Parts: sequence; C-alpha cells; structure tokens
Amino acid sequence: MAPDHIPSYVVQADGSDFLFSFMVVFTIILIVLIGLAYFTLHAIPEKMAHSSNHSQFQLVGILALLALFTHNGLFWVAAILVAGFQIPDFAAPLKSIADAIRSLAPHRPATAPPAPDTTTSEPTATPTEAQNLVQEH
Repeated sequence: MAPDHIPSYVVQADGSDFLFSFMVVFTIILIVLIGLAYFTLHAIPEKMAHSSNHSQFQLVGILALLALFTHNGLFWVAAILVAGFQIPDFAAPLKSIADAIRSLAPHRPATAPPAPDTTTSEPTATPTEAQNLVQEH
C-alpha cells in the first residue's frame, strides 16, 4: 500500500496528529466565544438602561447579575422589561398639586402654642388666687 493513498487525518509516523491539534484549538476558541456571547447576552439589559439614562439603572444591574449567577431566566426577563419601559413618575404631579393647594390656604402660624403641662403634681394657682397673693405682700 502506497503512502500516497492514506488520508490526511491518519496519524503520521512521527506521532503528530493534525486532526487532534485542530480540534483542541477549535474547542478552546469555541468555548471562549460561547462565554463571550453568554456574558454579552446578560449585559444587554444594563446597556439598554445605560443608553436611555434609566432611573432604575441599579435595579436593572442587580436583576441582570441575579440572572447571571442563578441561571434563572426570569430575572433576566424582568431586567429587560424594567430597562425597556419607563415607569411613570406619579409622585411629581401629585407633589405639584399639593404645593398649589397649600399655596391657596391661609397662612397659619409656624409653631403651635405650647400645650399646658399636666404631668406635674404641684397644684397650680388660678389667676385670681395669684393676684390675691401678690396684693397681700
């Protein structure tokens, strides 16, 4: 049998295996690319929230990290939903309405008059008794 007819993937006499060497390099490159795609996929919600200057950016980041470490897709879906939709700000209009109503109300004194101290055990004199004591002396 002539060596011209042997396929190239058969191990040569010197022990070098071209197919094995190629598969090792291919497998390492494939693992690195899959890892890169995995981390890029999990960074999509954070990139979305960062590009739109989202107010809930930290929440999106936490949800994306939870999805990354727990392998739970629900956290990732929640991060995408929070990053994709702006939650309306209900507090600002209500605060402006409250400020407008407060400006229409008449001004009251800033501090309330002090309440009488009823916890003391000493008897207090009525104004007439106090006046009588002052007049006697």
